[in-house]
Amino acid sequence: MYYAEIKNCDIANGPGVRVTLFVSGCTHHCEACFNEMAWDFTYGEPFDEQVEEQLITLLQPEYIAGLTLLGGEPLEYVNWQGLLPFLKKVKERYPEKNIWCYTGYRFEEDILGKFCVQWKEMWDFLSYIDVIVDGEFILEQKEISLQFRGSGNQRIILVKESLASGQTMLWQA
Repeated sequence: MYYAEIKNCDIANGPGVRVTLFVSGCTHHCEACFNEMAWDFTYGEPFDEQVEEQLITLLQPEYIAGLTLLGGEPLEYVNWQGLLPFLKKVKERYPEKNIWCYTGYRFEEDILGKFCVQWKEMWDFLSYIDVIVDGEFILEQKEISLQFRGSGNQRIILVKESLASGQTMLWQA
């Protein structure tokens, strides 16, 4: 797995001050994507133990609310497989910090309906994610006034609450 960028002080991709990891590789290719260069699965640098340790150190300050995963596409198979052991380390070290994940895949149809059926490890991945922002960016539905998302079709989903209740539960500011 490769990553495109790390931001150590991000306030645009989730509540509070966050550490943000932009992974490389995406097959959605949304029109007017803000990060088109990260479509390439080998763009950027390899995601290795040194990078993991760098991120864990960046998450340490008390003012950091959590970690956000973007891309590229974090839920491309190679990416979530690469992220899974890292997310386990993050939650073990910082159980109080939340993890947000942006994906072009739809929660019910793709993640629960396909990925969790195909790969049982996806359930493990989801156990570390607090919030998923789902849905491809759709230029015709671009809405700059939306909090933490780019187009009106995208939803901010509380993962644990949704899985526990069997219904998709949306995050409210």
